[in-house]
Amino acid sequence: MLPKYEQANVVYKNKAGNTEKDVIAFFKQEGLNTMRVRLFVDPSKDNDKAVCQDLAFVKALGKRIKDAGLSFLLDFHYSDTWADPSKQWTPDAWKSLNDDQLKTKIYEYTKDCLQQLKEAGATPDFIQTGNEISYGMLWGTKAAADDNKTNRCYTDSPTANWTRFINLLKEAGKACREVCPDAKIILHSERTYAPAVLTDFFDRMKAASVDYDLIGLSYYPAHHHDLASLEKALKALKDKNYGMKIWIVETGYSYAWPIDGDEKTGKEKEFDYTSTYPYTEEGQRQFTADLITMLNKHSDVNGLLWWWPEDNGNKSVTDKWWNAALYNHDTGQPYAAFYELKNFNDGASGIQSIQEISAEDDHWYTIDGRRLNSKPSKSGLYIHQHKKEIVR
Repeated sequence: MLPKYEQANVVYKNKAGNTEKDVIAFFKQEGLNTMRVRLFVDPSKDNDKAVCQDLAFVKALGKRIKDAGLSFLLDFHYSDTWADPSKQWTPDAWKSLNDDQLKTKIYEYTKDCLQQLKEAGATPDFIQTGNEISYGMLWGTKAAADDNKTNRCYTDSPTANWTRFINLLKEAGKACREVCPDAKIILHSERTYAPAVLTDFFDRMKAASVDYDLIGLSYYPAHHHDLASLEKALKALKDKNYGMKIWIVETGYSYAWPIDGDEKTGKEKEFDYTSTYPYTEEGQRQFTADLITMLNKHSDVNGLLWWWPEDNGNKSVTDKWWNAALYNHDTGQPYAAFYELKNFNDGASGIQSIQEISAEDDHWYTIDGRRLNSKPSKSGLYIHQHKKEIVR
């Protein structure tokens, strides 16, 4: 959503309160290294202001990300609107296609999008072939699929449903390999609190020889319970020995009040973690720190992305707000949790870049890889002569 906020003249500031005109450069400066952008087929079909990421939008933003020296993760929604486990509606323009035609369409669409992105200087480094596809995707139209749950892939669904879904995934993956052979393909599930369902999904992918590189997970305590539940899921995946690294491609925790969910409205009630992490800036920071500490213990987890961190509270941009954003809507400054993210994977992005420097280099570097002019006077963790050193 960043370009929409910029068009609305939303001000982004740093910790000192100074305005950052180039937000993506600021993200890189603060140790972030990968940006995730969603892509809808025809977002004009949805009235939600946040559903605006068509191919032109993504080409422009993707190029900015690449030009800034960051990695670009492209998230295909394969829908005109939000795609998640409860809604994977077929785009309006594809609704009359039968299954064989849909296989051809997803291949052609994926290939065309990637070719256009490549030509625009926005070649993705990582590609999600579907968003939160725990129960499949491209179910049909909402009106047709709501009643009989056609084409959905529960553990006890007909084999034909799974075969259909896997064929679609294979066609999408084929297009990715042809156009972006160096990109890593991510399969994304959010059944983090249900390890048996999660491993059933990836067992089926393995049995069908689906071509992919990374396991992507969503983890929001409000929906997926405590950190112990996430760790249980990580261990279950490791025990299966799929041979894949794991990314948490979506996470977030509120700084003020519940994200959503209300018994009175019939929505799923949120898991209440406030006794451990209050809905405050400090509670959000502590959750982030503890999440990262836990993830850093798992060598097979090497990706972590915060969902919609740039939400900066402007009603002209979207009618909704993300109560787990990383920006204070009143001050325009990042919350403390933002600065915790660089500690994920032990600041690996910066350290990896330093490995290319000669052993005789006597300069000091920040943990995210920025060279300093002299020994730092500010306390913190730094890199000096290929070793971590603490300045007190």
